[in-house]
Amino acid sequence: MKKYIATFLMMAVMAVMVPLTASAQTGGKRYYSNGRSYQTQVVKKKNFYQKHRNVINMGIGTGAGAILGALIGGKKGAAIGALAGAGGSALYTYKINPKTKKRVYYRNR
Repeated sequence: MKKYIATFLMMAVMAVMVPLTASAQTGGKRYYSNGRSYQTQVVKKKNFYQKHRNVINMGIGTGAGAILGALIGGKKGAAIGALAGAGGSALYTYKINPKTKKRVYYRNR
């Protein structure tokens, strides 16, 4: 049984790490007019993790809590562990380590 759990955990880690190591492609070009000259700026597209960061972190926390709860307390422990993992990962994702930047808007006078 331990071999199956260890194999499952290693496959889960590999499934999470493979998309993170893929390189992001560059996006389209934006042209800015400055008198007679043009400047080009290449915008990098967000990769899968950057787009879905919050959902991935919540899923990993919930899954880890469920696995630990199941190992410790069976079916009821898995449910309690999943709730605890979801709560902990939500706290981490949204309060402790938020990645959203506050936008500042300036008013032209």
